[in-house]
Amino acid sequence: MEVAVSIITGLMILGALYAIHAKDLLSSVIACGIVGYSLVICFLLLKAPDLAIVQIVVDTITLIIMVAVVLDSSREELFLKPDTQGYVTTLTGVFLLAIFLYFFVISVQSLDILGKGSLRMAEQYINGAAQKTGSANLVTGVVFDFRGYDTMGEAVVLVTAVLGVLTILRIKGKK
Repeated sequence: MEVAVSIITGLMILGALYAIHAKDLLSSVIACGIVGYSLVICFLLLKAPDLAIVQIVVDTITLIIMVAVVLDSSREELFLKPDTQGYVTTLTGVFLLAIFLYFFVISVQSLDILGKGSLRMAEQYINGAAQKTGSANLVTGVVFDFRGYDTMGEAVVLVTAVLGVLTILRIKGKK
């Protein structure tokens, strides 16, 4: 699993570098989407499906908005020449898609069967959680005390996505 996460992380770095140096804005946006969906695969490999769901939702909404903005504006940077080797880009895209699908299948197969969760941590949550957290509600105690950093991370992802969307809409509204 560590090898798969390392490979996907390396591909994420390459995708981010491509997004920075892409000559076509739409290609850059798609590269950003690939980086986001690769993060989903990493979350699944690390057995954090709740973070994967949040990342899918945020990345899909952001990708749709960014593609709409790029299609509404000019697709190319005005000072750069368009890419003349389209077949190389297409083959690279197909190759990366095959790699990501392979790792996605591996990560989905490593998850627990639906409805058959592992009770590794659930037993600790249920036994004595109300006394340890001081909360009358077991769910609130688990979310805010035992999994506080995880909840804070999800909230940061959602707030960042909202701020990004508002920034894009504000820039478009000023023009």
